[in-house]
Amino acid sequence: MSNGFIGLFVVVIVVLIVLMLLISCIKIVPQARAMVVERLGAYQATWSTGLHFKLPIIDRVARRVDLKEQVVDFAPQPVITKDNVTMRIDTVVFYQITDPKMFCYGVANPIMAIENLTATTLRNIIGDLELDQTLTSRETINTKMRASLDVATDPWGIKVNRVELKNIIPPAAIQDAMEKQMKAERERREAILRAEGEKKSTILVAEGNKESAILDAEAEKQAAILRAEAQKEAMIREAEGEAEAILKVQKANADGIRFLKEAGADEAVLTMKSLEAFEKAADGKATKIIIPSEIQGIAGLVKSAKEVMAE
Repeated sequence: MSNGFIGLFVVVIVVLIVLMLLISCIKIVPQARAMVVERLGAYQATWSTGLHFKLPIIDRVARRVDLKEQVVDFAPQPVITKDNVTMRIDTVVFYQITDPKMFCYGVANPIMAIENLTATTLRNIIGDLELDQTLTSRETINTKMRASLDVATDPWGIKVNRVELKNIIPPAAIQDAMEKQMKAERERREAILRAEGEKKSTILVAEGNKESAILDAEAEKQAAILRAEAQKEAMIREAEGEAEAILKVQKANADGIRFLKEAGADEAVLTMKSLEAFEKAADGKATKIIIPSEIQGIAGLVKSAKEVMAE
C-alpha cells in the first residue's frame, strides 16, 4: 500500500511539473508589444501580438519591448552660443521602437545613448547660433535635432518622431538685461499708443470743429439767402402795390375825364384834369413821369392865358 501510494504521488508530481512546463511555454503577446526570444543564448525570433509557444528550457524570452511612442525628459544641458553665452537647455524627445531585435542588440543602454546624443547634437546646433537666434529659432532647432537624432538612432531600431526644447535658461545677467529690454520695449509701445491716441483725439476734435464751422457757415448762408429772398419779395410786393395804386388812380382820372367829355367840357378843362391826374400819380415821390408833347403845349397855353387874364 505505501509503495503504491508513493508511486502515485510521484506520478502526480511529475504530471504537475510537466503541465507547469507546458503552461510556461505558452506566451501571449499583447497589443503594441513584442518579445525577443533566444534559443540557447542566441537570437531566435521576435514575437508580435498573438499566441506563441516556446521550447522548454532551451528557449527563453530575452526581452519584452514596448512598441508605443514614448517620451523621455532629459535634464538641462549646458551649451555655449556663437557669441560665447553659456545657457542651459533641457529637451524632450518622443521616440518609438521600430525594430525590437536591433533595439535589444544594437546598444547596451538606449536611453542613455539617446540622452548623450541629444546633448552633443544640441551643442553642435547651438554653437552655430547667437543668443537672439537661439531664443527665436526653437522650431528650426527642433527640426535639425530631430533629423540628426533620427539618422543616428536608426541602427538601434529607434525612430525619433519629435524633439522639443522645453526650457532655455540663459544666465542671470542675461535674464536681467532681457527683462529690462522687454520693460523698455513695453514702455516704448505704451508711449506710442498714447501718442497715437492723443493724435487721433486731436484730429477728431479738429474735424468736429471744422464740421461745426461748415454747418454754421451753411446756416448763415441759408439765412442770408432767405433774408434776401424775403426782402426781394417785400420789394416786389411793394412795387406791385404802388403800380396797382397808380393804375387805380389813373383809371379813376380817366373815368373822370371821360365823364367830362361826355358832359361837353372844352379841351382846356380836359388838359387841366390830365395834369392833375399826373400830379396825383406822382404823389410827391421821386417818380419819373413822361408827359406827351401835346399836353406840354396845351399846358403852356393855359399858363399864358392865366397871365393875360391876371394883367
